[in-house]
Amino acid sequence: MTTLADPVPGGRPGDVERAKALGGELAGRGVHGIVLSYVDTAGVGRVKTIPTAKLASAAAWGVGMSPVFDTFLANDSIVSTDVLGSPDGDLRLYPDLDQLTVLAGQPGWAWAPVDRITQEGEPHPGCSRTALRHLVAEAAERHGLTFRAGIEVEWSVGQGPTEGGEFVPALTGPAYSATRQVELSDCTADLLAAFAAQGVEVEQIHPEYAAGQFEISVGALDPVAAADRSVLVRQTIRAVSRRHGFVVSFAPAVLAQGVGNGGHIHLSAWRDDVNLHSGGEGRYGMTADAESFTAGVLTHLPALTALTAPSPASHLRLKPSQWAGVFTCWGRETREAALRVVTGTAGLRGQAANLEVKPVDLAANPYLALAGLITAGLDGLASAAPLPEEITGDPARLEPAAAAARGVRRLPASLAESVAEFRKDERLRAALGPVLADAVIAVREGEIAAVDGLDDERVAVAYRWKY
Repeated sequence: MTTLADPVPGGRPGDVERAKALGGELAGRGVHGIVLSYVDTAGVGRVKTIPTAKLASAAAWGVGMSPVFDTFLANDSIVSTDVLGSPDGDLRLYPDLDQLTVLAGQPGWAWAPVDRITQEGEPHPGCSRTALRHLVAEAAERHGLTFRAGIEVEWSVGQGPTEGGEFVPALTGPAYSATRQVELSDCTADLLAAFAAQGVEVEQIHPEYAAGQFEISVGALDPVAAADRSVLVRQTIRAVSRRHGFVVSFAPAVLAQGVGNGGHIHLSAWRDDVNLHSGGEGRYGMTADAESFTAGVLTHLPALTALTAPSPASHLRLKPSQWAGVFTCWGRETREAALRVVTGTAGLRGQAANLEVKPVDLAANPYLALAGLITAGLDGLASAAPLPEEITGDPARLEPAAAAARGVRRLPASLAESVAEFRKDERLRAALGPVLADAVIAVREGEIAAVDGLDDERVAVAYRWKY
């Protein structure tokens, strides 16, 4: 359960006492340090680490870190807005003790996500975790809605670090093959053991389509906890793989050609513990609210790609007819549609029905991506937006006139186009607030400038080991 209250100087009620007890317990288990984790605007996980003995101090007064990281690029260059990007100022990182986890793949360490506040004790307007937490709380208060979310994680497994940073697949077997499963058997068994020890519910883990690629699906949680879990899952995969001599990449495109790594988001809206995506009178059992929620996401999808596919490398992955979902359409179990309506199997639909958003990768800050998707869905729900006709098959094969008549259009084909759509989307920018929205634009434009003149292969190389 995510801690919902904002941090305050001196600590949230009960946190300091709890942190003291946790610190003693962790020390007794041989945990020497704690990773304090957040994700920056570029989608890079950033950390500060503290000795276990300092956990109570962190719960009371936070740990310092500069706000300049909100405008870091993936290559660690710095851009700026009128508020962010200067060397001035400081923030305090406050761990969410409810999410504190002993890292089975990193003996001697624990991990906790953080919220960031100013030195004056106010929520930092650039903190994406806080923005998502506030949005979820507001949806519950104003609409009586809660959400369940899960983020798929695809990654590429390479042979140990190479001198030139090349990607050499550690697996030789075909996609989804028993050969691949055997080749990575020891490592994936250790991953399953680590996730079980960390309380992470694994639904599936299997070899995937691209060279050296695997995928893991984990159980759904509230959106903030789901984003936290996505960060923790990647931390664990990276650590366990290193112990087996592998290097891993979660970059959208490890190579310029072929299928990339996705980070599909599954999202469902609930009211009074009832799934709105099942048991209704709409298409495939959707309620009217679920149809409108889906319509809202569909309407805002071009602008949302600035949050869900935020890297120049993202657009090496977002290609038609590669199951990346690059057209504004939806369909039941249609893997080429940007929105895949998942009904679940008979007997489980009340729990399993959800909306899968496909044009998402792991360069995305998961808190920003979920905040954008929920905002878009709520916008559709508030206006009772009608959900258009579904598509079947591959929308790339539609004749232009037929596609236009059905409202099916290509999502932005470049990061510059995504930014232009995001600039026009007042609803999304308002939900993030001006500081965070401006940071998104500045960082995306900085990434565009960073790869100016590079061909696709060099773009893939530039981001290969950043995520």
